[in-house]
Amino acid sequence: MEVKDYYETLGVSRNASQNEIRKAFRKLARKYHPDVNPGDAAAEERFKEINEAYEVLSDADKREKYDKWGAQWQQYERAGAQGDFDWGQWQAQPGAGRSGGYRTVNPEEFEEMFGGAGGFSDFFETMFGGSMGGAQRTQRGTYGGRQYQARPRPGQDLEHQVEITLEEAFHGTSRTLQYEGGRQIQAKIPPGVKSGSRIRLSGQGQQGAAGGQAGDLYLVVDVLPHPNFDREEEDLRVTIPVDLYTALLGGSVTVPSIDRQVKLTIPAESQNGRVFRLNGLGMPKLGNPDERGALYATIEVQLPQNLSEREEELFEQLREIRA
Repeated sequence: MEVKDYYETLGVSRNASQNEIRKAFRKLARKYHPDVNPGDAAAEERFKEINEAYEVLSDADKREKYDKWGAQWQQYERAGAQGDFDWGQWQAQPGAGRSGGYRTVNPEEFEEMFGGAGGFSDFFETMFGGSMGGAQRTQRGTYGGRQYQARPRPGQDLEHQVEITLEEAFHGTSRTLQYEGGRQIQAKIPPGVKSGSRIRLSGQGQQGAAGGQAGDLYLVVDVLPHPNFDREEEDLRVTIPVDLYTALLGGSVTVPSIDRQVKLTIPAESQNGRVFRLNGLGMPKLGNPDERGALYATIEVQLPQNLSEREEELFEQLREIRA
C-alpha cells in the first residue's frame, strides 16, 4: 500500500500555517493544472495528488486526524471510521479460547466498526484495492438465520475552492460543477462575496450510506487580486494620477469605480497623497447588495517632464517669487 505524505506533496513543513499551505497549493495547482498542460497525463496525476493533499491539510479537523493517525491510516479515515474508536472492546477476554486474542463479531458490531454496508466496502476496497471478491454493497443481509438492515449514515460535507474575479464578486456569478458520472449542477455565487466566503449547497456533498442523507458541498471563494483596486471588506481603494496644475489650481478628474466612472472635484492646493471618500461606490454587502461600501481615491500628483525653455523660465520665476 502506498503511503502518501501530504506535507511532502505540497512542499511544506508539518507545522506550516494555513496561509503557507494555501500559497503552496495555489502555486503548484497553477503549474500542474490540466488546462496549462493539455494531454500531459503525468501533470494531471500530479494535479490530483496536490488537490488531495490540500483537501486534507486545509481542513483543521481532517488535518488533526491525519497528524494523529499517520499517513497509513488516511484511507481508514476516509472509510468513515472514527479516530477515537475503541478497539479494545472487540478483543476476546483471556481464556476465551479464541485464537489470536480476538473474537468474531456479528454484522451489527461490524457495522459499528466500519460504518455499515457502504463503509465495509469502502474500507476494504481502499485498503486492499479490490472489491472483496466481487461482493456488492447491500443494505440488507442475514446472520445466524436472522435478517438485519444497515443503519442509515449521513454523507460527509465536502469543500471545493473556486476562484473568481473582483468584478464577478461585485455582480455575482455562477460556476458549473461536474461530478463523476457526468452529473452537473449550477452553483450561484451571490454579489458581495470575499475571499474565505463559504457558499453552502445543501445535499450536494458525499452520498449517505444505506439511504442516509447526503452531506453538503461548500464552495470556498477566493477573490483574485485586481490590477487597479484594493479591497478592504466592502470598501475599495484606487490611486488616481493628477497633473501638477490641477493639484495647484483645482479642477476635476475622472475616477473609475468598479461599475462606472465618476467626476471628482479637486480643490486648489491639494497635496500629493490626499484621500477622497466616495460613498456608495464600493463593493455590495453580502446578503444586502443594495448597500455598498465606499471608494477611497488617493491622488498621485504627476510632475511635468521634458520642459521647454520657456517653461523652465516660468518655473524659475515661481521659485524666485516663493523664495
